[in-house]
Amino acid sequence: MSEQQGNADGIESGIFTVDKPAGPSSFRMVQLVRRALNIKKTGHAGTLDPFATGLLVICSGRPATKLISHFMDGEKVYEATMLLGVETSTQDPEGEVTARQPVINVTRARVEECLAGFVGDQTQVPPLYSALKHKGKPLYHYARKGIEIERASRSITISAIECLDLDHETIKIRVRCGKGTYIRTLAADIGMELGCGAHLIALRRLRSGFFSVEGAVAGAELIDPERARAILLENRLTVDDVMARLAVAD
Repeated sequence: MSEQQGNADGIESGIFTVDKPAGPSSFRMVQLVRRALNIKKTGHAGTLDPFATGLLVICSGRPATKLISHFMDGEKVYEATMLLGVETSTQDPEGEVTARQPVINVTRARVEECLAGFVGDQTQVPPLYSALKHKGKPLYHYARKGIEIERASRSITISAIECLDLDHETIKIRVRCGKGTYIRTLAADIGMELGCGAHLIALRRLRSGFFSVEGAVAGAELIDPERARAILLENRLTVDDVMARLAVAD
């Protein structure tokens, strides 16, 4: 069925919040929404890596997909867990271990002092394994071939970091940050500052702009196309709804 045919059946352009489970890629979640609604022009606002969970904003139909860039500019809130003493090639669990170091004297006071140093406007070097483009190809294309591309640091803003939990090997944090912040790079940088190295082992996006994971459609509900269609339409935000919210947010 074409996009026009889908609209003729009562499906209009819409925005959907999905709670992505660990495992599938963000593109896979987009595929499931596209299949359920039979609207070809469908995309997401902000990638979550396969191991990550939480809020994924999916836009279906041309009027909605035109708003994607606006949605990506909003402030994000994440909960992240890092494993201390182990570094990986991708700064997350999907990479190979590149270094191991002992975890010594990582106290609550030291962690909180360290986190405070990452709050505010700063620069961050994007990870080797990222979708940023170099000569038309994503950086991960080169990284997988063992080619390291020099990356310029980028300006980012971290509004707040809170330590939620700490044990000998892991730290769980909540981060409120601006566009372009790589949480896995933040985790690696925190590990470096603590002197033991670290990599991200869990990540959950709770909020993006005025969108929240609370009330989002569970990703598992999208597997069956007919059920997915009914649930998505029941939870659809229209372009007018979202434009009104954007106006208030501005």
